[in-house]
Amino acid sequence: MDFENFWKPMIMRQFGAAIGMLEGALHACPPALWADPSAPPHWKSHDTVGFWYVAYHTIFLLDYYTNGVQPGFAPPPPFNLDELDPAGLLPDQPYTKAELLFYLQYTRRSLAAYFDGLTAETAAAPCGFPGRNMSSVELLLHSMRHVQHHAAQLNLMLRQSAGSAPSWIFTAAVDAG
Repeated sequence: MDFENFWKPMIMRQFGAAIGMLEGALHACPPALWADPSAPPHWKSHDTVGFWYVAYHTIFLLDYYTNGVQPGFAPPPPFNLDELDPAGLLPDQPYTKAELLFYLQYTRRSLAAYFDGLTAETAAAPCGFPGRNMSSVELLLHSMRHVQHHAAQLNLMLRQSAGSAPSWIFTAAVDAG
C-alpha cells in the first residue's frame, strides 16, 4: 500500500488521538493533584513526582524524538535538557499547567512539520538516534506508544483521585493535532 496516501495519514490520525488523550488529561487535572508529591507514580530514583512530571516527561520525549537529532536541539524556555541526564534530574519546581499546555502545542506543531516532510524514503531511513536501532517511522510508533502509555497513566490518576477522566479519543484530524 502507498505510504503517502494510506499509512502516513493513518499514523497521523492515531498519533493525534494519543496527543489528544494527553491534552485532555492535562486540562482535566485538578489543582490539588497537579503537584501533589504524595500522589503516585514512583519515578526513577525519586519516591514520587506527581502528575505534572509525568506530563512533562511525556511532552519532552515527544519533542526530543521529533527534533532531537537536529544539531543544537533545545526545548523552548523555560524547559531545558535536564530530562536527558542519566542522574534523573528533576526541575527545581513543578511546571504549571499553562507551561505544559504551551509545550504540548509547540511539540504538536513540530510533529506536524515532521509529518509534512515524511516520505516513504525518510520513513524507512534509520532514525538517527544512537542506541535506537530502528527506522524513523518505527521511532514515530514508539513515540506514539510512549505518549499513550503516559496519557493512560495520567487518566488513571485522575480516575483514582477525581473520580473521572476524559473520554477516549478514537481518531484525530489528519494534522496529528
